[in-house]
Amino acid sequence: MSQHTALVTGGTGGIGGAIVRDLARKGHRVATNYRDPDKADALRTALAAEGLDNVLLVPGDVSDHDSSAAMVAEVEAALGPIDILVNNAGITRDATFHKMSYQQWSEVIGTNLHACFNVTRPVIERMRERRWGRIVQISSVNGQKGQYGQANYAAAKAGIHGFTISLALENAKYGITVNTVSPGYVDTDMIKAVREDVREKIVAQIPLGRFGRPEEIAQAVAFLVSDDSSWITGSNLAINGGQYMGW
Repeated sequence: MSQHTALVTGGTGGIGGAIVRDLARKGHRVATNYRDPDKADALRTALAAEGLDNVLLVPGDVSDHDSSAAMVAEVEAALGPIDILVNNAGITRDATFHKMSYQQWSEVIGTNLHACFNVTRPVIERMRERRWGRIVQISSVNGQKGQYGQANYAAAKAGIHGFTISLALENAKYGITVNTVSPGYVDTDMIKAVREDVREKIVAQIPLGRFGRPEEIAQAVAFLVSDDSSWITGSNLAINGGQYMGW
């Protein structure tokens, strides 16, 4: 695999952290952003213990346009032009829609959907100039099937794939592929925080009978950003243990 500069947003989380680690181990120059300095310090410590202390962590709020642009500029100044972008950052603010506040709606749309514009926009022109790029959005099974209490999250995650296929169409002739990965329920801190009885109900809906592992999502991303996937663009790779099966 050729070595490139990769930016993974939301790398302090479970899935994002696994993607950061996998790409770094494959020899890429990897950067990720953070909003919480304590989480950044914890990630730095963990990466150093794993021999991955060359990962660059930069401050950046992907829901904010100016902050995202500054983050991209800092990464490119330190590591060179971004060849691989993984839009992974995401949050939840769950509530049934008739009780959902505008803040709950706007925070999720801002971090999960607006961020795709905020981070991709300052990267895409230079990818087009170099005639090579890999962009992967991390969506969700709930963007495909919906979920009770997650109208905001499902709307944002469904919108991500619409963004993907439009961007793929516009940039294919420039050697840029754009794809989506839609994980199901993955064994991260977010899932660990759910009550045990609720976890059991979720697992009961998964034909393979378990939660996914963050590393399994990371391996899928690594394939989509590799030279081996150069004829795949505008696609959605659903990784959900069979919980939702579509075309």
